[in-house]
Amino acid sequence: INSQPFMHWRERFLYCMEAVTRPQAEPGEMKGTYLNVTAGTMEEMYDRAESAKELGSVIIMIDLVIGYTAIQSMAKWARDNDMILHLHRAGHSTYTRQKTHGVSFRVITKWMRQAGVDHIHAGTVVGKLEGDPATTKGYYDICREEFNPMQLENGIFFDQHWASLNKLMPVASGGIHAGQMHQLLDLLGEDVVLQFGGGTIGHPMGIAAGATANRVALEAMVFARNEGRDILNEGPDI
Repeated sequence: INSQPFMHWRERFLYCMEAVTRPQAEPGEMKGTYLNVTAGTMEEMYDRAESAKELGSVIIMIDLVIGYTAIQSMAKWARDNDMILHLHRAGHSTYTRQKTHGVSFRVITKWMRQAGVDHIHAGTVVGKLEGDPATTKGYYDICREEFNPMQLENGIFFDQHWASLNKLMPVASGGIHAGQMHQLLDLLGEDVVLQFGGGTIGHPMGIAAGATANRVALEAMVFARNEGRDILNEGPDI
């Protein structure tokens, strides 16, 4: 979503932040929404990012298609303005899904960690954007670990030490819902953003109930795992 006649970016930012502040006031927890500042020029992206900041947002989003120089420029802006930068990988499949040529998403993940973004859509192991579990885990490990040992089964072909380079938070998104929580935690671990979009909105009792279901399912699985339960096999019952 960039800025189109039926959904202009200014109006979208205003409505989104209005929706964020209401639930934020109830439990007293900080909330956020990925305000997409992607645009055709750096000047316009800076303008949209400043608007997001003025509205009180703590996070902005850019799309991979803006290019690597622009991504690093926005990462610097986010650092200077104390905001979280979320990278949507829109457009990656034009060169990461090719079996005979192109660039692996594993390499894109490394580039984005070096570029300084804070979040990245790293795929998921269940849902509509499901990928190979072993390969996807390799993406996540590249984001989160200080040292990646060679793991051929996960697509990591050589040792790599990240020294003092900041970590990158992987985001699981794409057709996931609370009923898959046991699988998500088992395969992806805890250092991950679980982004339930349609899985929240599609709850039969409404969006607020969907958000509550996500929280309850997550906490139930963590408690059960800490008590020694086999969450992968007992997950649906839990």
